[in-house]
Amino acid sequence: MAQWLQLQKLDSKYLEQVDQLYDDSFPMDIRQYLSRWIESIDWDTVAVQDSLATVRFHDLLVQLDDQHSRFALENNFLLQHNIRKIRRNLQDRFQEDPVHMAMIISRNLKEEKKILEKVKITEVNLLRLSIRDLTPKHVHVKAPAQSFLLLQVADQNIKNLEELQDEYDFKVNTLKSRGEIKLSRLVRKDACFKVAGGLFSQDVVMQLTELLNVAQALLSDLISEELPEWRQRQQIACIGGPPNACVDQLQNWFTSVAESLQQVRQHLKKLQELEQKFTYDSDPITQKKAYLEARALDLLKNLLSNSLVVERQPCMPTHPQRPLVLKTGVQFTVKLRFLVKMQEFNYQLKVKAMLDKFRKFNILGTNTKVMNMEESNGSLAAEFRHLQLKEQKVAGNRTNEGPLIVTKELHSLSFESELQLNQSGLNIKLETISLPVVVISNVCQLPSGWASILWYNMLTTEPKNLKFFLNPPTAKWSQLSEVLSWQFSAVTQRGLNQEQLHMLADKLLGAKAQKNPEGQIPWVKFCKQQSANEKAFPFWLWIEGILDLIKRHLLSLWNDGSIMGFLSKGQEKALLSTKCPGTFLLRFSESSREGAITFTWVEHDVHGEGSEPLFHSVEPYTKKELGAVSLPNIIRTYKVMAAENIPENPLRFLYPDVPKDKAFGKYCPEPSEGELFLNRKKLIKYSVVINQSNVSLFPSSLLYTTGNLGTFSW
Repeated sequence: MAQWLQLQKLDSKYLEQVDQLYDDSFPMDIRQYLSRWIESIDWDTVAVQDSLATVRFHDLLVQLDDQHSRFALENNFLLQHNIRKIRRNLQDRFQEDPVHMAMIISRNLKEEKKILEKVKITEVNLLRLSIRDLTPKHVHVKAPAQSFLLLQVADQNIKNLEELQDEYDFKVNTLKSRGEIKLSRLVRKDACFKVAGGLFSQDVVMQLTELLNVAQALLSDLISEELPEWRQRQQIACIGGPPNACVDQLQNWFTSVAESLQQVRQHLKKLQELEQKFTYDSDPITQKKAYLEARALDLLKNLLSNSLVVERQPCMPTHPQRPLVLKTGVQFTVKLRFLVKMQEFNYQLKVKAMLDKFRKFNILGTNTKVMNMEESNGSLAAEFRHLQLKEQKVAGNRTNEGPLIVTKELHSLSFESELQLNQSGLNIKLETISLPVVVISNVCQLPSGWASILWYNMLTTEPKNLKFFLNPPTAKWSQLSEVLSWQFSAVTQRGLNQEQLHMLADKLLGAKAQKNPEGQIPWVKFCKQQSANEKAFPFWLWIEGILDLIKRHLLSLWNDGSIMGFLSKGQEKALLSTKCPGTFLLRFSESSREGAITFTWVEHDVHGEGSEPLFHSVEPYTKKELGAVSLPNIIRTYKVMAAENIPENPLRFLYPDVPKDKAFGKYCPEPSEGELFLNRKKLIKYSVVINQSNVSLFPSSLLYTTGNLGTFSW
């Protein structure tokens, strides 16, 4: 870039210094209008030769005449006037002493260079201070901008070095062609140029070294901290936790480092070309170039080899909320991303998917993909959309079976590729693996397989630990409670509150829950049958059944908070005992493996003094009943036989004190006559009215009572 153009881009405080260099003896207007011509002349030589100074003075007058003609064509009368005035003043001042004019121009050009050098030194020093102040956690935030500034300074110094060599070549050839310059003067100029070139070379080496230091610190932070933290967030997102949406920022950081390293390598290549033209005494480029090249290449290889990641973990589209559980014969998808977003890598990476050999499977479908730039965000990605697993059957003793049952047997999908750096002739092997997956052969195994995925991703971040369930660790209740809440918030709009979690803690830990909230829960207690009793079933399968019940039949009621859900019978009585008669609440049954819901209401004996309140609970409703009649309709039409043998609905207020019609009215629009007839048939099928002495068919509901109405079970 021309020196005058560089000066015009400086801050105002530096422009003031430039302004002080020019006055009426040699006005700044000449410097502005004739900047290219002025900078093309060797004014140091002109200043020591009278004849040459006279020639250059007349050349300057001719340049001013040409400028005057351009202003005339533009009809710019004011500038024409100024140029004529400046020309007359120059003739008056320097006609007899053109060397004096050459000395002024030479001095001003040197002072301008000093100002530019001062700016560069100031920028580099500020940059050094800011780099020293970086802490590991802040490197990835500030380093890209600092790398850009370092590259700018280094690029300018390389251009200065190139211009210096071109200028040297031009002047040497000119002096030789004239034959009037003594050899001693040529030797002196050669020494001066070597000194100046050596200074530029030293600056370039220093800036490239500092740039590699910044890149190394950033790379270390990305690989050792940011990338593992992103993968851990991805694990959490896979089991229902907060979504992991930081991959774009990670890509920006990786790409920034890669671009900086590539530019360093390009600068070094340019320096090698310059080195072949001209070598300076003790040239730092010659001494450091090989070291800088090797260091930049090692950093780039390290960066690229860690840039292949699984952006979206293996998942069956039929079960989007249960990733990492794959069924044989069912298609699944998985997506990869290369975190270095550079156009030259487009279509270079061919990725192959493979499965571990623990239990043998064939991968059906296209298991090789070429990564290309996505139109949406420009990222380099490959998505496998139609993969399937088929187990290889082994005849005889089936020695391929592992020591674990299928739903606790972990596998991992691995992905391999190779990247060729054409400029260096190097091949970089790229590899990444998915989080462990569970492979099932029947959809009924899905809940148990998902339990394994939950337990693994809750307790470990080591993706290669495929023997995890040979000795699974225990979980703290604080860990498990959060994961359980995620299971509900992942499929609904509400997680579990503290009261609901307290009930689940009591169920898993018993009396220990109150004394030790951080109690340890073993894997077998979470996902194994707790006793030999035929009615006992694993805790997780109970939760899974309730989740399925909510998704199918109770989603709106759960989302608006109408269902209290998880509380023991003791808690239920404590809550209802002080409420108005007819107050009821909804909770999930603890005795149904498939998921069921019941409601309990409170009554008070108006005839007895000091009598205890009566609590009545209905037989739990399962998916079968709720598939026939919605829970709001059951509550609206529920009847029991009163003392006068008149059926009445005992349900008045949803806990704590919401009128029933207000709580459920929006779910129970007034039916048409046809709908009323069909609903009546459905209700009668699942309904009875209970009295102490008889059982009568009526549009009501199954009733289980703990009061004086006795007990009835359908």
